[in-house]
Amino acid sequence: MSYYKVLGFNKEPFSTSPDPTFFYESREHEMALTNLMIDLRLKRGLNLILGDVGTGKTTLSRKLFQLLRSQDKFITHMILDPVYNDEETFLTYLLRNFDIEHSTIGPAILNLKEALEKFLYQKGVEENRTVILIIDEAQKLNEMTLECLRVLLNYETNEFKLLQLVLLGQMELYPKIMNITNFMDRISFKFTLNPLNEEETKQLIEFRVKQAGYNSNMHLFLEEATKEIYRYSRGYPRRINMLCHKALKALVMKNKFVVDYGLIKEMIDQEMRHGLHTYSYTGS
Repeated sequence: MSYYKVLGFNKEPFSTSPDPTFFYESREHEMALTNLMIDLRLKRGLNLILGDVGTGKTTLSRKLFQLLRSQDKFITHMILDPVYNDEETFLTYLLRNFDIEHSTIGPAILNLKEALEKFLYQKGVEENRTVILIIDEAQKLNEMTLECLRVLLNYETNEFKLLQLVLLGQMELYPKIMNITNFMDRISFKFTLNPLNEEETKQLIEFRVKQAGYNSNMHLFLEEATKEIYRYSRGYPRRINMLCHKALKALVMKNKFVVDYGLIKEMIDQEMRHGLHTYSYTGS
C-alpha cells in the first residue's frame, strides 16, 4: 500500500508532477492566470511569464492549458521541450501538431509558412477561433526559433493577431528576447512569478492536503512545522512539495500522526548533510 493511503489520502498530495488539480492559486499565480486569459481572449499576441526554478511556471502552464482545452473556441498546443536545430524542423513540428497539411513542391520553408498562415487565417477569421501556442521551458529557445516566432506574430488582421503565444521560462529568457529586434514591443503581458510568502506557504500545504482527500479535522502539519518549511524553502513551491513529501513518508515510517517541527527539522538536517539543499538556510 502506498504511504499516502496509510495516511488517509486518495492520491499523493505532494507530487512534483505539474498536475493542474493541485494548482494552488497564490495571489501572483491568480493574477498571472487571469491576465493571460484576458489577453488570449482579446488576441493580443505575445505573453511572457518569467520566474526562477521552482516558482510554479510549469504547473501554471498546465492549468492554463486545461482551461483553454475545455473551450471549443480555443485551438491550443503546448511545447514542453523547445529545442530545434533549424527553422524547417520547428515549422514542420508546428504543422504536424496543429494537423496542417502543406505542399511538398517548391521551397520547403516557404511552403510551411504559407500553410501555417493559411491555417491561422482560416481558424481566426473564417471560423472566429483562437489559435494558441504555449511554450514551457522557453529559456531553451535559441535565437533562430525566437526569430521565427517573431515572424509568426506578424500574421494579423487589422484587429488582432492570428497566433497567440505564451512563453514561460526562467529569468535568462528575458535577455534573449531583448536581443531580438522588434520582439520586446510585441509583448502584450509580462509577469514575473515570485516565491510564496509565509501565509501562502501554509495555504499551499493545506490546499494540497485537502485536494488529495485528507478529511480529518486535525491539522496534519502543525504551525511550527509550516513555519520551518517556509524558512527552509523560502517559499519556492517545488521545494515545499519535496520537503512535505519526505515528511509524510517519515510520518508513516515513525508511526506518527502529525508533522511537527522536530520532524521537519530532521528532514532538513538530512538534506543539509547530503548536500541536497539549493537555497541558503539559517535555521531557527
